[in-house]
Amino acid sequence: MNSILDFLLSIPAILIAITFHEYAHGWAAYKLGDPTPKMYGRLTLNPLAHLDPIGTIMLLIFRFGWAKPVPINPNNFYHYRRDTVLVSLAGPGANFLLAIVFALLSHIILPLHMLYLSVFLVTSTFINIALAIFNLIPIPPLDGSRLLLLVLPDRYMYVMGYLEQYGFILIAALLIFTNFVKIVVSPIVNWLFNIFI
Repeated sequence: MNSILDFLLSIPAILIAITFHEYAHGWAAYKLGDPTPKMYGRLTLNPLAHLDPIGTIMLLIFRFGWAKPVPINPNNFYHYRRDTVLVSLAGPGANFLLAIVFALLSHIILPLHMLYLSVFLVTSTFINIALAIFNLIPIPPLDGSRLLLLVLPDRYMYVMGYLEQYGFILIAALLIFTNFVKIVVSPIVNWLFNIFI
């Protein structure tokens, strides 16, 4: 029963986490001069605008999935490198903010013995932390890859295009053939979760 409850409560938690993550990308891009997210209807907190059906199912079942990337045009930014990095960090930043909010609410609700709400808040805290940390891995198309723009000289910018082309393959290989998530990602997520909760 606990597993079923956790699964059911994880559905709205994941929807909220993904929606705010993608909305934050679009909002940041729009504020930095790019109207593309607004043109594509992505400046909304409606989950249906951001969900990829297959990616969402994968996320629910296998705990690895994806949303529809927010379309942006970096050529519209005032400062190409800086603004691209800021837009990329906006997603994980939104998840960290949500994690803090849910954690604070959980500390308020837990003493009231409202079981389902408490489980939802704790689950949401964990999911937002996990989503933020995983997305900071510096492999395209994950948000952390944009941090390379801060250190790559112009003559090596082609590396970004190369990584973009094979990013999904690299991530799949990382997840399937290595213990990277178990060794690196999970300890960080658990450490932050213990601090928050």
